[in-house]
Amino acid sequence: MKFPNIRSSLKLKFRNWAFRRTVETGTVQLNQRRIYILPTRQFFGFGFVLILMLLGDINYNLSLGYVLTFLLATTGGLSMLYAFRNMAQLEIHAGYVEPVFAGEQARFVFHFNNPGTLPRHQIHLHDDDGHKTVFDLPAQTSTPIELALPATQRSWLDSGRLTLYTRFPLGLFNAWSYIHFDVRALVYPKPASPQPLPIAAAPDGNGKTTIRGDEDFAGLRNYVPGDAMPRIAWKALAREQGLQVKEFSAQQGQQLWLDWSQLPDIALERKLELLTRWVLDADAQGFQYGLRMPDGEVIPQHGASHRAECLRRLALFGVQPS
Repeated sequence: MKFPNIRSSLKLKFRNWAFRRTVETGTVQLNQRRIYILPTRQFFGFGFVLILMLLGDINYNLSLGYVLTFLLATTGGLSMLYAFRNMAQLEIHAGYVEPVFAGEQARFVFHFNNPGTLPRHQIHLHDDDGHKTVFDLPAQTSTPIELALPATQRSWLDSGRLTLYTRFPLGLFNAWSYIHFDVRALVYPKPASPQPLPIAAAPDGNGKTTIRGDEDFAGLRNYVPGDAMPRIAWKALAREQGLQVKEFSAQQGQQLWLDWSQLPDIALERKLELLTRWVLDADAQGFQYGLRMPDGEVIPQHGASHRAECLRRLALFGVQPS
């Protein structure tokens, strides 16, 4: 029979007791009620050495030994104060998190403000899975700090409860606090490998239609009052072909639908991956495209906001709102 890890269980219970707060918004300031301090393993090793030194001083009656021993003990005690001061009064608020695709790293941004006149050193920010970042904060400076967390699957990715701690300056004391902001990253489905777009036949055979534009020369037409002077075909006029105007054409993306019902009978996540790939390719090729899903549709448009809305619908398909 395997017994549970007592240390981990006690640590979890302590965290739940110490962090009796809901998910936070706005700016959080670290004060004495939010910062906890405990000695580290190095502290007990340091204390053991001090005891041995003190026994030697007593045994040999070393006056200078007493001075050194108590000086080191005082230094160790002051390190607890410095560890606390290294975190005290820091102000933190969460920033915007860019959406990512499944399999990438979501970069959570937290803005740290050091309002004091002393710089802060060796501050660690990490989650329960060991993803962490280490940084310093100059005096009276605000700094954005990124914490990269793996986005393993589509939907929302919560930063979760994070631990902020420091062992500065001597590593004898661990001063820490917990933060949990109402911030999350939107994780899109992982795009499938390149697949042909479901484009119907078009007049030019390549899925695009020709419209008036400014890219390619398309021919001449008779002059109409109001036509721009730079477009008049002066060479044709010199050849006594009459007053004519140059026409140009451009390629415009054909409107198409990315339809869930037209996909083969495959797994749900595979369908979402295929639709994600088609959204990216249709956007890159300049098509006006729409998205049809079992829970609704997005009318054909084009642009960054339309692309983001289609990807959001794919990311949250079947996800219960929280």
